[in-house]
Amino acid sequence: MIFYNCAVVLTALMMITLSVHVILYGGFDRERKKWYLLMFSSVIVCAACEAFAINFDGRADLTTPLYIATVLQFSLTPYLSVFFAGALGMKKSVRAASAFFFINFILEALSARCGFIYYFEDGFYKRGPAYIAFEAFYVISLIYLTVSLLRAGKQFKKRDPVTVIMIFVIMTAGIIPSVMLCIYTDYVAVGICSALCYIYYNDLTQQDAKAEIVENREKISSMQKHIISEMAALIEGRGYDGDRVYRTGPINAMLAEKARVEGVYANEITDEFIALLRELTHMHDVGKIVVSDEILKKPGALTPDEYAQIKRHTSEGAAVVRNALSGITDEKYISFATDIAAYHHEKWDGTGYPEGLSGEEIPLCARITAISDVYDALISERVYRKAFSREEAFEIVKDGSGTFFDPRLIEVFDKYKEELFKIG
Repeated sequence: MIFYNCAVVLTALMMITLSVHVILYGGFDRERKKWYLLMFSSVIVCAACEAFAINFDGRADLTTPLYIATVLQFSLTPYLSVFFAGALGMKKSVRAASAFFFINFILEALSARCGFIYYFEDGFYKRGPAYIAFEAFYVISLIYLTVSLLRAGKQFKKRDPVTVIMIFVIMTAGIIPSVMLCIYTDYVAVGICSALCYIYYNDLTQQDAKAEIVENREKISSMQKHIISEMAALIEGRGYDGDRVYRTGPINAMLAEKARVEGVYANEITDEFIALLRELTHMHDVGKIVVSDEILKKPGALTPDEYAQIKRHTSEGAAVVRNALSGITDEKYISFATDIAAYHHEKWDGTGYPEGLSGEEIPLCARITAISDVYDALISERVYRKAFSREEAFEIVKDGSGTFFDPRLIEVFDKYKEELFKIG
């Protein structure tokens, strides 16, 4: 008896703990919380009623309270599965099941004194000739709970039939000793299964939420790439840069990968850095959309005013990139893209534009892009000149080491010349 009472107390404590969690948990609306609290509190009431009946069995002076406790326990038990179905949002099913199990409540109330399902003799609990009716409702309740769990699982992308099977097994294991051997383990099993039901639903909800986050990230990534591609196409479509807006990305990625191999800025050049560099380099000249075709395609030398207009493409490009990507991606991604657009014309010796940054003041992604941009521009034909050969372009870029370009990166550029020529 002491062991049984301890088990009931532990079951009640578990239900109280789950109730507190439901109250404090922000992931449920008020309706769902109501159903969970009904389920957990009902388990406590049923277990307490059974404990009262067992502990005071044989007390003739308590026959009426014993009847009340037993009616309450027997009529409420089948409703536990209804309460959980309510927590799952199965409103139609709940209404039908509530009406069905109300029949059990009427039978329990009516048979309390006539001994149809059970009775008390000299204070001792006895099973009536129709006790099987209660057992039938209990089994129907278990089947209803199992079906509800399986049906609820269909609304989730991830499913967990193993937990449903274990709930059925545990409930069955708790019912059989109670019904056949009068060893009352049923509400311990009910308490365990209530907790499992709660965990089951929460776990499926969390898994779905994670899957949705991943799916949204993929959508955002796809959107980002589409925006970048369309921006690059704007430049290409104006007939100025042609395919070179798409070549600089692979050149940048190769240069960054080889720099890391050589131990040059290895702490900064991560896999993520390389991936962003490959993806976002295409946007480096997007600011040229604010420069007129007359200037971009002018066959002769530019006037100071025209050159000033050309230089605007860096700061304007950074603004375009930020405005295009804001609201659909994180700040790190936006900052990386704007750094490339804004600072790829800065020079190592501080004579570049738009801000006259020098040395490592210039973001690493922009220092790498400066090299690939100049090299690729040299091997591309212009309206005012023919394209340089790869060898000629290579030597011109090398000569800019320490003045125009980061000398450490130029060492890598020089060492992996053949790799460069394979790309462009």
